[in-house]
Amino acid sequence: MAKISALEGPMSFSVETLREAGLRPTRQRISLAKLLFDGVDRHVTAEALHAEAQAAGIRVSLATIYNTLHQFTEVGLLRQVVVDGARTYFDTNIDDHHHFYFEDEGDLVDIPGDSIVVSGLPNVPAGTTQSRVEVVVRVKGRRRS
Repeated sequence: MAKISALEGPMSFSVETLREAGLRPTRQRISLAKLLFDGVDRHVTAEALHAEAQAAGIRVSLATIYNTLHQFTEVGLLRQVVVDGARTYFDTNIDDHHHFYFEDEGDLVDIPGDSIVVSGLPNVPAGTTQSRVEVVVRVKGRRRS
């Protein structure tokens, strides 16, 4: 799956990427893809994307935002990161990596995948395969610039 890149023309590339992923390129999906995949990896909540869409003049319901984010996740365009029962982020970086979660700010920051070594994992249940291991390191305090 090709990663969406603003360098290749966000509008046309979003349409092609959606088609390649098996999603019909509707006006709302294209508009949301343009917001999400602007060439910079980021972490968004549905509510934050909804506010961003509203500010950009995109008329879309919060339910449509949720549905679109989940559809993009199902086809591999996004990764879902659940930090607790009340907060879910959608990550445009679909490569293997981990996260710092800044509890005081509610922000996620990427940790390169090779920066963490996990050992002692249990055997997976019969008939299943391990797809990936995700680590969220929760930290308190404000980030310093």
